[in-house]
Amino acid sequence: MKLFKSMLIIIALAFVSASVAYCQQTLKEVKAKGFIQAGVNGALFGFGKPDQKGEWKGLDVDTAKAIAIAVFGDLNDRVRYTPLTAKTRFTALQSKEIDVLTRNCTQTLGRDTALGLDFATVNYYDGQGFMVPKSLGVNSARELSGATVCVLPGTTTEQNAADYFRSNNMKWKTVTIESTAELFQAFAAGRCDVLTSDASQLAGLRASSADPSKYMILPEVISKEPLAPAVRHGDNQWKDIVNYSVLAMLNAEEFGITSKNVDQMLMSKNPKIKRFLGVSPGNGKALGLDEKFAYRIIKYIGNYGEVFERNVGVNTALGIERGLNALWTNGGLMYSPPFK
Repeated sequence: MKLFKSMLIIIALAFVSASVAYCQQTLKEVKAKGFIQAGVNGALFGFGKPDQKGEWKGLDVDTAKAIAIAVFGDLNDRVRYTPLTAKTRFTALQSKEIDVLTRNCTQTLGRDTALGLDFATVNYYDGQGFMVPKSLGVNSARELSGATVCVLPGTTTEQNAADYFRSNNMKWKTVTIESTAELFQAFAAGRCDVLTSDASQLAGLRASSADPSKYMILPEVISKEPLAPAVRHGDNQWKDIVNYSVLAMLNAEEFGITSKNVDQMLMSKNPKIKRFLGVSPGNGKALGLDEKFAYRIIKYIGNYGEVFERNVGVNTALGIERGLNALWTNGGLMYSPPFK
């Protein structure tokens, strides 16, 4: 009987080990091909869009770059981008067309449980708003009864808008278009009175329009939209790598480490900083990465504050305040667990 029980235990352990090995394939596959395939928006200024030179820029693009640096230690053609719509983004991840989704995507219970994916750390806290042409003559979303609203199909945005109009006993009509760029074109052409989306997306679309002064974003924020990278469910190692690539940028900002002073900070006597930057080993090995992964992320990309200000901050065309995306020490929600 004891022998039989021992054999069952051995078989069970072997099955668990095989299952873990099967699930944890992404890092191995990424290293084999030499780059990360990242799913991005492709048309959202400030978050994921090529500039006039064809170079990909944005907060979500920098997130993908941080993950690539963590894995490879450099940015020599280490990230390739797949533009995705709201409708195609999850299918692309499920089918392994992409390795990670860094595309202004809201974490929800339904998506966590039903789509075969896991969300990593939030890289932008957002909320849904409404944008109108100033010529419409309204100053509040409560004045939008009877309006025609442009909205992306298959998104939390569509459901949130329906809930808002219904709960306020307001009538509305929808115009649904799958592409972000085409949706804004429809709005600008007057096919709808209102464009609703995440406030950051509205700011990006307004900033990249031919005449931003024609549009205003109404003051109401009607939802919580925690935007986060996503990976396939079951590959815990890959999720950890994506997680701690984002958290490295947050932790660096907490420590006051920037792309400009990170080399100097390697000489710090602070044991927490020494562990974080890989001077004292352990963190890299735990993730299956080089010990200096966090150092290299900050060296090449910067801390979270640098990434935010460079892409969407008050000195950019979007002009977004840190708000909820400030560090927890400054009244925001951004917070990193210890690197130890």
